Amino acid sequence: MDECCLNFDELLKDKGYKLTTQRRVVLDVVLENKGKHLNRQEIFDLVRKKNPDIGVATVFRTLPLLEEMGIVDGVDFGDGCIRYEIKNHELQHRHHHLICMKCNQITEVKEDLLDSIEDRIFVENSFKVLDHRVKFYGYCKACLDKVERK
Repeated sequence: MDECCLNFDELLKDKGYKLTTQRRVVLDVVLENKGKHLNRQEIFDLVRKKNPDIGVATVFRTLPLLEEMGIVDGVDFGDGCIRYEIKNHELQHRHHHLICMKCNQITEVKEDLLDSIEDRIFVENSFKVLDHRVKFYGYCKACLDKVERK
């Protein structure tokens, strides 16, 4: 687990917030579903299984707080909702995503495909790229097979 998640209560105190059971449950659910790119409603549904008394507003307010603290990244995949994933502080950049246009499956590309482009941008423009977000849209293998059969 990332160090920032282990020091969650200290991060909250530094920002003037208290560590509540509800906030801890929201973080735990996001951590338990690492790599799944869950939206707010999906996270709320999972949180309610652990803590039936938690309200939707609490969960919906906690996610931007986790993002502000640098624990999660909110990513817009163009489907009308923000999806959340644990921020990987070991990576220089965010990872890339492959998004199936038929089934909406999201797959992470672990390697940074743009290192050489960033180097070229620096040489040609004296511009140092610090981060980027790349989303590739197409069909996953299962959907591609279905599309090609038609």
